[in-house]
Amino acid sequence: MTDSWATFQAEISAGISAGISAGISAGISAGAGSDLHLDLGGTSLRAGLRDALREAARTGRLAPGTRLPSSRTLAADLGMARNTVADAYAELVAEGWLTARQGSGTRVAERVDAAGPRKPRTPATPRRRARAAPAHSLLPGAPDLSTFPRTEWLKASRKALAAAPNEAFGYGDPRGRIELRTVLAEYLARARGVHADPERIVIRSGYVNALTFLAGALRRRTPAVKAVAVESYGLDHHRDCFTAAGLRIPPLEVDELGARTGELAGMSGVGAVLLTAAHQFPTGAALHPDRRAAAVDWARGTRALILEDDYDGEFRYDRQPVGALQGLDPDRVVYLGTASKALAPGLRLSWMVLPDELTGELSPHDNTSSALEQLTLAEFMASGAYDRHVRSMRLRYRRRRDELVAALAAGAPGVRISGIAAGLNAILELPPGTEQSVMRAAHWQGLAVQGLSEFRHPQLPGRGKDGLMVGYATPTDSAWAGALAALIRALP
Repeated sequence: MTDSWATFQAEISAGISAGISAGISAGISAGAGSDLHLDLGGTSLRAGLRDALREAARTGRLAPGTRLPSSRTLAADLGMARNTVADAYAELVAEGWLTARQGSGTRVAERVDAAGPRKPRTPATPRRRARAAPAHSLLPGAPDLSTFPRTEWLKASRKALAAAPNEAFGYGDPRGRIELRTVLAEYLARARGVHADPERIVIRSGYVNALTFLAGALRRRTPAVKAVAVESYGLDHHRDCFTAAGLRIPPLEVDELGARTGELAGMSGVGAVLLTAAHQFPTGAALHPDRRAAAVDWARGTRALILEDDYDGEFRYDRQPVGALQGLDPDRVVYLGTASKALAPGLRLSWMVLPDELTGELSPHDNTSSALEQLTLAEFMASGAYDRHVRSMRLRYRRRRDELVAALAAGAPGVRISGIAAGLNAILELPPGTEQSVMRAAHWQGLAVQGLSEFRHPQLPGRGKDGLMVGYATPTDSAWAGALAALIRALP
């Protein structure tokens, strides 16, 4: 018998008298101040503790290597005799569930397979690895996450937290924090031409959350909206927000001048339309002024609503940004913005500027995003850090776009690029019938991209144009050259 086992046996022999009823749930301290929950049952305290510890180790609730409390500590926490705990520990050591070593304490044995028998893993081949995790990504819709302004955000967070009133930690206004709504009203008016009173701004936890709220609000209108027109190219999960609310989603054709809003007048039963007016997603077209006017005239004449998705309005490269459509008629346009492209989607921060008729749709129980994140963004914007970051990213993404154009001219001169005046994405137009073969070639190059057909409305007839949707903002600086080279190799 080793010295360590003798030490452990000595611990067993010491004890104090105490007892508790069987069949209790106990929260105990395990390791350095962490909590451990045990369900104790049976007629014997020792058997109940032994069985609970064995089950926790067997199922993996206590991971191999977890240090358990000393018998003295556990006995005090559970209100039982120390020798009862020591006896339970000793039995589990003998069974191989626990180990006891001098200086290391009592731990869950490393050799215990908590998850039970597992199927042998098949070694990943290079082809399998490419499917699971592509070496390069040019997927659209995301910024370069490595550029998130951590230092400035932390500075703003500390300042906002220090200044936060006590009531900021309560349930709060369903519209969101007034500090953020106030600074947003100033920013949106200055940078995007939006008529935004803080009382009409509502903060939400992401764009889809805002769209889901609007879909429900449209259904509750009098008379209820039964159909929302959507652009013929867009994101399926945005369309799903409406169909989940029982709304039809007839497609509105898109061309090089944006959505054909003149066709709205002939669409029966449509009470709203979703538009990406400043920069159509994914084609990149800006809505022509005549079509902007046609959309507003239609909304006024039918008392319909325009839902304006201004997802990347700050990022325009070749001329001044196109102002928000909402400025033409704040009573008929719902403005939707987000921090996802300018900062990061993980912040889960979006905002709506509602017409008066929709402000009453808010419920006191509506969920908004974290008050602390809202206060941080308010401070971040008020300090000027948001403007500085956007200007910096605008230069970075313009440089990326120019490098993409140059690489295509040199390595794939037959491929035409479009939609590059603004935003974080570009369309590479492909010869008819080649989209799937190029997608396969990109896959073999370890490159993640999306085909243009993936964004096409399912109710549209025919195949549509072939193309690739390239998100040139997505890679980090260190990954950009490799992603660009892989793209050129995949193109015809």
